[in-house]
Amino acid sequence: MISLISIWAIPAFLLFIPVYGAFRKVKVYECFVEGAKEGFQVGIRIIPYLVAILVAVGMLRGAGAIDILARWLDPLLRGVGLPAEILPLAIMRPLSGSGSYGIVTELLKTHGPDSFIARLAATAYASTETTFYVLAVYFGAVGIKKARHAVVAGLFADIVSLFAAVFICRLVFSS
Repeated sequence: MISLISIWAIPAFLLFIPVYGAFRKVKVYECFVEGAKEGFQVGIRIIPYLVAILVAVGMLRGAGAIDILARWLDPLLRGVGLPAEILPLAIMRPLSGSGSYGIVTELLKTHGPDSFIARLAATAYASTETTFYVLAVYFGAVGIKKARHAVVAGLFADIVSLFAAVFICRLVFSS
């Protein structure tokens, strides 16, 4: 039954919207085109912010700055139980979702999907956010210029999430 509902839920929803609109005497097609125009304009507005953050992330990775910072922070975080292999992910995650996904994929290939490092990487990836990406794209799209408190709050949440992931993974997966 659940499988049947999951197969037909989206087509039924897509059929329901124009039928309900016609019932309410709304010009459904014109509303759809107007919404598409607004979506396109938002897309054009966020492209410069998106390009800027992707170029910055590419430059940091290409120059090896993230690896250097990871080696520099390794002794400090080793004391709290964070493996050195996770540091590039912890540094990259606030900057780029795709970049951090690449790091998680590499950790899975290197250490195996059932290893503690892979499980911690997956948990940390899922529990943290691409803070700078979100701030650049979404704040840029709506014109917010002063984001300093949001940056601090977002990075604090990322750090807490990372250490919570370490705690939970050590509790659940350590043998």
